[in-house]
Amino acid sequence: MAERESAEAVVELLNKFFAVVVEHGERHGGFVNKFEGDAALLIFGAPVDHPDPATAALRTARTLAAALASDGGFEIGIGVTYGPVIAGNIGAESRFEYTVIGDTVNQAARLTDLAKDDPNTDVLTASKVLGHASDDERRHWETGASVTLRGRSTPTVLAAPVHRVGRAAGP
Repeated sequence: MAERESAEAVVELLNKFFAVVVEHGERHGGFVNKFEGDAALLIFGAPVDHPDPATAALRTARTLAAALASDGGFEIGIGVTYGPVIAGNIGAESRFEYTVIGDTVNQAARLTDLAKDDPNTDVLTASKVLGHASDDERRHWETGASVTLRGRSTPTVLAAPVHRVGRAAGP
């Protein structure tokens, strides 16, 4: 898009996109850690504790995908995972940035890449994440194929929302 559109048009579209991302993330207690090009990193459970980060992250992914699909036809990919990370400042003494680091973050990035290319859904998670979520949230997800994500040695069983993008996805 940046090749076809003016920089002003791209900024306008990105700001519209990120407004929806921030709204949905904050609605469910998430922290928008960073914007990176046309991507955002949302964190649930840091820097402030969250009582149910897995449920909140999964719910945010479902509702966000539905909102973005109905609000401008954005082509998206959302990867959700759950697990231990190191949260804190990283960088140089003259320039620190708060972020999260760890294999969990890498897995989310790989799931996001897969979701972008999946013709059936725009949201993917590892099925093990569902075990950390509420029963009410789990009923919105179904498990699927097993894949070995890039950079990993063991397969990951994928899960996606039952209500695909373009159909109603309730809270």
